[in-house]
Amino acid sequence: MPGAGDEAAILSRLIRPERDDLSPEAAQSILQLAFDEQDRARMHELAVRAQSGELTDGEQVELESYRRVGRILDLLRSKARRSLKRAGLAA
Repeated sequence: MPGAGDEAAILSRLIRPERDDLSPEAAQSILQLAFDEQDRARMHELAVRAQSGELTDGEQVELESYRRVGRILDLLRSKARRSLKRAGLAA
């Protein structure tokens, strides 16, 4: 069962997505972060292989790495949107 020491909880405490304390410039920069087309294609390929049970151990590690980075990006984007909202700017 996830608890205070799991990765998602630790990241959430570190990034604090509920706070709106980024400058508008920093928030806008964060919202520009995105996976490139090659990474999106690779994530899709890995997801399809995972659904069919065909992932190798190395691919499983790679897919989990993409998931971790995606979670970090989600937390940062949440904080950025809140910060822009506080500043009266559209996200």
